[in-house]
Amino acid sequence: MDYFKLVNDCLKGDGSAQRELYAHFANAMLGVCYRYTKSLQDAEDVLQEGFVKVFKNLHQYKGTGELGAWIRKVMVNTAINYLKSESRYQYDLSFADNSLHPVSDENPELILNAKELADLIRQLPAGYQTIFNMHAIEGYSHVEIGKILGINEGTSRSQYARARALLISWITKNSVDNKTGKYARK
Repeated sequence: MDYFKLVNDCLKGDGSAQRELYAHFANAMLGVCYRYTKSLQDAEDVLQEGFVKVFKNLHQYKGTGELGAWIRKVMVNTAINYLKSESRYQYDLSFADNSLHPVSDENPELILNAKELADLIRQLPAGYQTIFNMHAIEGYSHVEIGKILGINEGTSRSQYARARALLISWITKNSVDNKTGKYARK
């Protein structure tokens, strides 16, 4: 696919090019949005809002990097803004440094498929889930996360460590089927 031509056609207001761009990236970006939300409906809302921003700001895409990466960044930022603006996520997005608890460095030797892991990540409180996704999945540094979320780097690190510890505890409390080697929730 010639992304340069597709972007130029979208910038000219070509509806078929816009539909093609959306069709090409929508499924992958829905997955990105779903990692940050608690429901498919919320993820779809973020996706729609994200694509509105993509088309509105497509002129800012310089063509120097991958188009999909640029769209992914727009989706992540849209998801974070959505979480900040939705009242049902507000409590979970509070990043207080009180009530710290020890974090385990244990690394369970379990085989999880991607869907099982994604389901576990989605069960994390929204704040943990957001930081875990941004750092472990999207590759943001804790400094970048701090700037985006308006928190300090240490808070990002501790929230990530707590999320990781919680995931580890959930995984280790469940079993692995000895025949298949697959994770099985009790």
